[in-house]
Amino acid sequence: MNLLPIFIKLEGRPGLLVGAGTVALDKIGSLLSTGIRLRVIAPAAREEIQRLAADGALEWIPRAFEPSDVDGNYLVIAATNLPEVNAAVFREASARGILCNSVDDIPNCDFFFGSVVRRGDLQIAISTAGESPAFAQRLRREIDEQLPVDLGPWLASLGELRREVLATHPRGEARKLLLHELAQRQICDSPTCSTRQLARGVLAETGKIFLVGAGPGSPDLLTVKALRLIQSAQVILHDDLVAEPILALASPHAILVNVGKRCGAKSITQEEIHSLMIEHARAGRSVVRLKSGDPLIFGRAAEEMASLGSADVPFEIVPGITAAFAAAAAVGCSLTSRNAASGVHFSTGHHAASHNSAPIPEREDATRVVYMPGRDLSLLALQWLDEGLPADFPCAIVSRAGQPEQSLFHTTLGELGNAPQVAAPSLLVAGWALRDAVASPASMPSVRAAAEA
Repeated sequence: MNLLPIFIKLEGRPGLLVGAGTVALDKIGSLLSTGIRLRVIAPAAREEIQRLAADGALEWIPRAFEPSDVDGNYLVIAATNLPEVNAAVFREASARGILCNSVDDIPNCDFFFGSVVRRGDLQIAISTAGESPAFAQRLRREIDEQLPVDLGPWLASLGELRREVLATHPRGEARKLLLHELAQRQICDSPTCSTRQLARGVLAETGKIFLVGAGPGSPDLLTVKALRLIQSAQVILHDDLVAEPILALASPHAILVNVGKRCGAKSITQEEIHSLMIEHARAGRSVVRLKSGDPLIFGRAAEEMASLGSADVPFEIVPGITAAFAAAAAVGCSLTSRNAASGVHFSTGHHAASHNSAPIPEREDATRVVYMPGRDLSLLALQWLDEGLPADFPCAIVSRAGQPEQSLFHTTLGELGNAPQVAAPSLLVAGWALRDAVASPASMPSVRAAAEA
């Protein structure tokens, strides 16, 4: 059932409610809050409804429904405990082109009452098209628990500022960006409030840069803060490997710029990335520098932080799930298995060789994770064998870890050079900690079966 969710202004308009029992009373509270001129028709009424009629909040006519009662109404609700009466109310309203809701009777409904969360003028309505009002009420409670209690006053202040901006700023992209920026900020009552000054053009505020980790690629593995920032950013400067489903979360008004580098091909220099960040920040925009995995692991964050610091541009780091952890989850092993590995060594394919001149222990007790290992793993395998690692040292190649198209290939160091090429991005995980995962068929069986197929 395809429904159009709309919010109707009912203040001062006539409405009819047939029935005055418990079900009708439940609807009356929602209706009266809109300012509707409500008439209730029923031979008898609950005491609460009679009191509302005596106070002038509604009109109660103590008799049975008649077809002419629907005339002149903007909408009609049938809420009796008699199905034949409710069906008659719907039939008469439909004949006159008047929208009607017959409570708990889906075929005889033109519209449904949503389960509503309210914070002042903010209303979030949930509908299941009548299939399960109880489920809609459950969702309402869950949303209500998460929304700040002061959203109503904040929204009123935001509306005041919006009207001020519309009256004083010319139409255009700058005004649109300003309105979106105001919707992300706190608003205080002080005349020196920075948000109010920004709306009035008094404050030429420097924007802020957020170095955000996009995780391995699945939107489900984003942090809550990363999601919020991606959805609200005015500018997103993203790596080439950031997955499209994550970029799709950005605001339709955001500026998205791919500043990634793949396989040594540099479409943009690191200095140009620095300049872009600083330029947008000085224009007062909120900028997300979106990096695959965690921003502090092989993401040139050190260079970018130094550049922002030199330019006096404020920035904040938002950690993400690094691909190594998603790869370990795909393999089904702990990187620091108590019986096999007491440490983890992160490296890249460009600097994967050990720089430690001391001989490695007889039994290597660190799990090695190599980011961007490259397509030809023969050289890396020879380096590790020269270090003294045995040919049966367990290895696993994980492609697109944590994403729907994730794949996994198990091998050993001796056979690593013969491993098939896999789709980027990929990681190499190696260590005795993998041996238990390989030996256990219960460890991630669906992933392993897919990889071996």
